[in-house]
Amino acid sequence: MADKKVPNLKAKYLAEVAPALMQKFGYKSTMQIPKLDKIVVNCGCGEARDNSKVLEAVVGDLTKITGQKAIITKAKKSVANFKLREGMPIGAKVTLRGDRMWEFLDRLFNVALPRVRDFRGINPNAFDGRGNYALGLKEQLIFPEIEYDKIDKIRGLDIVFCTTAQTDEEAKELLTQIGAPFAQA
Repeated sequence: MADKKVPNLKAKYLAEVAPALMQKFGYKSTMQIPKLDKIVVNCGCGEARDNSKVLEAVVGDLTKITGQKAIITKAKKSVANFKLREGMPIGAKVTLRGDRMWEFLDRLFNVALPRVRDFRGINPNAFDGRGNYALGLKEQLIFPEIEYDKIDKIRGLDIVFCTTAQTDEEAKELLTQIGAPFAQA
């Protein structure tokens, strides 16, 4: 079997971040060190209920951005005010794990986020209390994989970082050490 190249951020995590976290928080076992479990990228598009081509465009964009086929999400409940029926397609999502997750994270922190206009850093307060972080982007154009001429509409997307950290402090330290550009308070 040929040697696979280890993603840059994964190598950095194993060599520098994990030992630094172990020392800072004084863990007794290496299994207590927080690590990135998965990254979920999702895009909701309410106009998909009227026009199915919109959903194809969203799935195509997410597939280009992440390098993995997006799945279509369907409505769990019917909501009369939004003219929404249970089971209608309303968005798309991708769950990234393993090497693809590390490659995506590298591209997000080092290529995509610096392309945001007036970028001062990501919100340091978007943790959920259990060590997960949510990030919202206003447009998919910041990713170099998306061609400006080929998109039909600018859409936002949500990126959720799921970690094995028990507290927000541990998760923030983990993401900071990996290279997340948090805004200074």
